[in-house]
Amino acid sequence: MQVRRLVSRPVLVAAAAGTGSVLGAAGGSVAAAAYFARKVITPDELQPDDVEILRHDGESVTFAVTPDTVVPGRYGVWLDGGAGHARVGAIVSSDTTSVTRRLLSVDRGLLEVGPARWNQYYFWDRPSVSLGLPDEDVSILSDVGPLPGWLVRPEGGRTGADWAVLVHGRGARKEETLRAVPVLREAGWTSLVAAYRNDRDAPRGPDGRYNLGLSEWRDVEAAMGYAVSHGARRILLVGWSMGGAIVLQALDHSPLSSHVVGVALDSPVVDWGVVLRHHGRLHGMPGPLVRMATGLLGSRRSRRLVGVREPIDVARTDWVARADELSHPVLVIASDGDDFVPIGPAVGLAGRRPDLVRLERWDTARHCREWNYDPERWERVLREFVENRPAGFSPPGGGRTSGP
Repeated sequence: MQVRRLVSRPVLVAAAAGTGSVLGAAGGSVAAAAYFARKVITPDELQPDDVEILRHDGESVTFAVTPDTVVPGRYGVWLDGGAGHARVGAIVSSDTTSVTRRLLSVDRGLLEVGPARWNQYYFWDRPSVSLGLPDEDVSILSDVGPLPGWLVRPEGGRTGADWAVLVHGRGARKEETLRAVPVLREAGWTSLVAAYRNDRDAPRGPDGRYNLGLSEWRDVEAAMGYAVSHGARRILLVGWSMGGAIVLQALDHSPLSSHVVGVALDSPVVDWGVVLRHHGRLHGMPGPLVRMATGLLGSRRSRRLVGVREPIDVARTDWVARADELSHPVLVIASDGDDFVPIGPAVGLAGRRPDLVRLERWDTARHCREWNYDPERWERVLREFVENRPAGFSPPGGGRTSGP
C-alpha cells in the first residue's frame, strides 16, 4: 500500500462548530463526515516527493530525518519524479537531523541532492527488470474491462497446477507484491501479479472509487478464473494492506474459492472500521463524526453524497466478528510499528481462529515493510507456510476444477 494518511489534510471539523445555529452545526457535521468518507475511497493521483537527499557519494546517501528514513532495513528511492531509482540499505550513521544509509545501487537515472520519494516496495519495475526473472504480460478480463498483469512461471518455465494470485494495497503498484515472487517461484508456484479497478494502469470502476474490497474482489476472482483456465488446481491468495481486505471478500463471494488452499496476508485490513477510527483520531476528528462517515458510506440514500454507486457496508469487512466464517489456512504478517493499519484486528483474528490463522508479529517495521525490515525472516515465514500448510489442506468442496 502506498503509505499516506487516508485523509491528506486536516478534516475541517470547524465547519460543524463554527456556525451559530443547531441546524447549521448539523449540516457542517454532515459535510465534514462526507469529506472524510470521500477521501477514504478516492484514489490518490498525486505521489509527491516526501524525502530530502542531503548528500551522497559512491557508497552512501544521507537523508533528512523522517519517520521512514530512520527505520532499519532496505528500501528504494524514486528520483526525478519517478524517472530514476536507487536502492539503499543499512543505516551507517545518524543524528537528530540526518541519517546516512548504505547505497546499494542506482538502478536508473542520476542520484542528485534534492527532493525524492521513498519507495517501500524496494523494487522499481516488472519482475524481469527488478528481479531478473522471466515474466510475461497478461490481460485478465473483469467486469470493468481488461486488467494488466504479470505472470512469472516456476523454475524450469513450466506452469503447473499451483498458482498464486498476488494483490497489492490501496494506492499501491504491482511492484509491491514482487517480494513474494522469488519464494513462490522456488517452491514451484506460478505467480500472477494482478491489477484491479482504479489502479493507474487499469480501468476505473463504475464510480471511480475504492469500495474497500466490496467490489474489487471481482477483479481477484477474474485473476483466479484466468489461473484456473490455464491449468491451476490449487490457488494461494496473497494480499497486502487493502489487498488483504480484497482477498477476504473474494473468499467470501467467489465460487472459485473452492480452489484456494491458503491465504497469506501482509499488514492486512482485517476491519475497515478500526482503520477509519484510527485515522479519525490522527486528525482530531470526533468519534461521532467518524461513525457518521461510516454510516454515510453504507447508506443507499447518501451514496451520491460520498460518490459511490453502491453502498459500502463497512461491517462486512470486520473479519474478527466474522472469524467463524473462515475455512482456509491464513498466514498474517503484521507489525506493532504499523501506524497506518493498527495491528489489533490481526491479533484478534488470530485469537479467534488459532486453528486456521497463524500470526507472525513484527515489532518495529512500518506498514507493509516487514520484508524491508527483516527479509530473511519474511521469506522464511512465507516459504514455511507455502510448503507446509497449503500442501496439507484440501479446499472446501474438494477443489473443483471447473471455472466460474
